[in-house]
Amino acid sequence: MSKRANGEGSIYKRKDGRWAAALSYVDDNGKTVRRTVYGKTQAEARAKLREARDRVEAGEPVKDSAMTTAAWLAEWAAGALAASDRKQATKDLYATIARVHLMPTIGMRKLSALRPSDVEALVVERRASGLSTSTVRQIYTVLRSALDVAVRDGLVRRNVAALVPRPSVERTEAKFLTREQAGALLSALHGERIEPIVRLMLATGLRRGEALGLHWRDVDLDAGSLRVRWTLSRTSAGLRLGEPKTEQSRRTIPLPGAAVTALRAHRATQLAERLAAGPSWTDSDLVFATEVGTPLEPRNVLRRFTTVANTAGLEGIGLHTLRHSAASFLLAMGASTKVAQVHLGHANYSITADTYSHVTPGLAREAADLLNLAIDW
Repeated sequence: MSKRANGEGSIYKRKDGRWAAALSYVDDNGKTVRRTVYGKTQAEARAKLREARDRVEAGEPVKDSAMTTAAWLAEWAAGALAASDRKQATKDLYATIARVHLMPTIGMRKLSALRPSDVEALVVERRASGLSTSTVRQIYTVLRSALDVAVRDGLVRRNVAALVPRPSVERTEAKFLTREQAGALLSALHGERIEPIVRLMLATGLRRGEALGLHWRDVDLDAGSLRVRWTLSRTSAGLRLGEPKTEQSRRTIPLPGAAVTALRAHRATQLAERLAAGPSWTDSDLVFATEVGTPLEPRNVLRRFTTVANTAGLEGIGLHTLRHSAASFLLAMGASTKVAQVHLGHANYSITADTYSHVTPGLAREAADLLNLAIDW
């Protein structure tokens, strides 16, 4: 970064009528650098010179970069984003958002010309295009992250996205299955390869990646519990096992008796497949794997689940519906919201309370009725 300006600089009028102000300073490498700013009037040139001197004294770039936002986003994705400690799936998502939602919209504007109002206009336009509030927020987050690095690298003086409030996300009630619908789904799944996966997710509230990344060494059928330590996801580098999304996601979950029974039966089936595969078997230790022991493709599991659910007359549900259903059943049977939070691995209490607010009114009514019986009123 630049270090110290020398003198006040010189201000003079050019032949074309514009005023120019020249400034010399010593950069971090000890090299004397000369920069010129221009204005229509002497006062404007002097003001720009003063701003340039302030930037030099603050160790900021004298002028913002003239490169386009699209060029910077591409450079950021290939450099800072790729080098970050984010999960590969997150890197892929951020790069896709930059390519699909940012480069075609504000990409042609120069970094130096970006204003907070441009960010606000982007948010409004993306909302109007029909995108969900959570996706719009992700778009904002990616832009803000990329501009943070631009400020760090001295390309721009400020992050204009940081001057715009983070877009809010609408809280919607989670879609869940009734007891009858869950029964219909399990009946339709009978004999399907994904049946044990669905039964476990419905019994525990595991996320898809957590279920597909589950290892036998983390399952204790005798104690009736399992540990969540891995998550399987599809990334640009292929199928990858990674750590759960948050510290709270690393948890131990007690298993209902029905889940233990289902897992015992599934293990026997998998052992038979292992014998049949012989040398072709891959010893991955995964609870749910292909006929030769390799990881299951998450997208294929979802596709098959959707097909079976549609057959059962349950259109419009996904594997995440099983997680919501498990939570709803748990709360409906009297478990506290705090217990549900720990069981599901939510980062904080408010996520559980907000997401499953449709269940708690009934519990509150039950609590009121119990209070009515507690003492002799």
